[in-house]
Amino acid sequence: MSFDLRTFRETLGLFVTGVTIITTRDDRGDPVGITANSFNSVSLDPPLILWSVGQKALSLNAFSDAEAFAVHILRDDQADLSQRFATSGTDKFRQLAVEPGLGGVPLLPDCAARLECSLFAKYPAGDHLLFIAKVERLSSDPSSMPLVYHGGRYAELSDKPN
Repeated sequence: MSFDLRTFRETLGLFVTGVTIITTRDDRGDPVGITANSFNSVSLDPPLILWSVGQKALSLNAFSDAEAFAVHILRDDQADLSQRFATSGTDKFRQLAVEPGLGGVPLLPDCAARLECSLFAKYPAGDHLLFIAKVERLSSDPSSMPLVYHGGRYAELSDKPN
């Protein structure tokens, strides 16, 4: 390679992404969740999305074993929630109102969108595990502004619709 990994990471940081929280339940039935900006659409028919989790993530086994999970697209006022789920080793669901989704997956309230998914495929991909999921049910608020991430920090859209 003619570049180092830090330069690669900084270069990828130039791409603006939305911020999501992915939730599931582990083999004991406990809720598990992570913040992820590695999210993308794959197909409209069937409705497929993809996301990934690092091979070193504490929640890797829970997601690797899961048949269902939910993707929560965060609103621009949910940076604190994003930080909460990005922090390892804490009870991310403590004093957080959730409702059960498909397969008992915990659904977070008041997000810009929630996609309830079933596993379609998963693939090892370098230092991550890539998930492709079929969207089974969704809810969204089209008037919401998304939480965005750019250059290693949260950012705001400068052209907000009226």
